Amino acid sequence: MVTSDTFVIVGAGLAGAKAAEALRTQGFDGRLVLLGAEHHAPYERPPLSKEYLMGKTPREKVLAHADRWYAEHDVELRSGQLVTGLDRDTCDVRLADGSAVSYDKLLLTTGASPRELQVPGADAGVHYLRTLDDSDVLRATLATASRLVVIGAGWIGLEVTAAARLAGVDVTVVETAELPLLRVLGREVAQVFANLHQEHGVEFRFNASLAEIVTDNGVASGVRLNDGTTIAADAVLVAVGAGPNVQLAEAAGLHVDNGIVVDAAMRTSDPNIFAAGDVANAFHPMYGKHIRVEHWANARQQPKAAAASMLGKDASYEELPYFYTDQYNLGMEYVGFVEPGEYDRVVFRGDVAGREFIAFWLSNDRVVAGMNVDVWDVVEPIKTILRSRVAIPANLLADVGTALTDLAASS
Repeated sequence: MVTSDTFVIVGAGLAGAKAAEALRTQGFDGRLVLLGAEHHAPYERPPLSKEYLMGKTPREKVLAHADRWYAEHDVELRSGQLVTGLDRDTCDVRLADGSAVSYDKLLLTTGASPRELQVPGADAGVHYLRTLDDSDVLRATLATASRLVVIGAGWIGLEVTAAARLAGVDVTVVETAELPLLRVLGREVAQVFANLHQEHGVEFRFNASLAEIVTDNGVASGVRLNDGTTIAADAVLVAVGAGPNVQLAEAAGLHVDNGIVVDAAMRTSDPNIFAAGDVANAFHPMYGKHIRVEHWANARQQPKAAAASMLGKDASYEELPYFYTDQYNLGMEYVGFVEPGEYDRVVFRGDVAGREFIAFWLSNDRVVAGMNVDVWDVVEPIKTILRSRVAIPANLLADVGTALTDLAASS
């Protein structure tokens, strides 16, 4: 296609980079501007708490594209450009330096930011992990620290915990719930991860609430819990979740509710503005509701649908939510979407004690999510089972003698 239109992407993370790629792949040859507040080219975030943090992956391997890709594809990558506002009437993006960029179509891939602690001492040099710079600082810290306190037993907290233990750092994890990942996985599967980390010497403080960050000369030196317990540390990592970066959208009057609300084609309440990635609360046709998923796979795949919509093509993002983790020698993949209280039971298939198994979350005998732990090449049949939405007897799901592909084919 030949066009004189200008498409602007605000947010130069993985979703923004993949949107630029998708637009060029799908034939857009107009002006394409990619604006990012960070002073780095777009990169992938999963390695920041895994291989990159442990020094196993070089920096260039985490980049979304090689540096030369942007010039070769005529993408104006403008790093270090903070966007301060959107003017929907004039179709302008305003920058912190006082300049503006006009757009015909605009895509918001502004991502999410870590939730900050609201306790005394929280501003005293605690660590958060979201950016490449954060990972660099944390890696240097783990190289010299002997004791780390992690606030929050979610995915980021546990991945950093594993990296720290492999580096020989003693770790105490403080968690308000009674098990790690309890809200995400439920009691049945959360216990697997508790056991894994305890076997590697991690100390958990469950059902614990934080009173303050203890400081020494203005630097975090531990934590004090509400029960009076003090835990000394050389460093404190806060990993208590993230919130979508909706400030621009909200100020511009777009529909915002747990993210920027978009339809299945990634369209916002403004016909010229689209959103994708962590910030998008997208309608999912299979689930029949809006869901916002902060996972790497969404950042890679949603921009394809957004690009098609921006080009006036029919599009519907129907990929099933997917994420993975690596902790110590355990690898896991998870497919599906289930919230607390939305499933009846968990069915296990394989060796749970040996941590080589598949777990299925069931609602009314229908599989709503599946997780494979050190069992590989099963994601596609699990997806087929999920999409079928038919009831499958629990004994067949649990029977390792019944091939998943057979279950998928019959569903």
